[in-house]
Amino acid sequence: MGQQEVYDFLCKNKNKWFTSKEISEALSVSIGSVTMSLKKLRKTNIIKYKVTGKRNTYSYKVGR
Repeated sequence: MGQQEVYDFLCKNKNKWFTSKEISEALSVSIGSVTMSLKKLRKTNIIKYKVTGKRNTYSYKVGR
């Protein structure tokens, strides 16, 4: 499981925000793998993210 799978998932659902937990459940992979992939994708500015209001919880979507 890598960044490409997470990015592909976000591209297929481009108008909706997802938490890392929702992404991990949809892809049936560990939340740790998804979190690491999202951190790397955030550095590339390919995806958008926002704080959800809960402690250290973000929502993500494709940034284009």
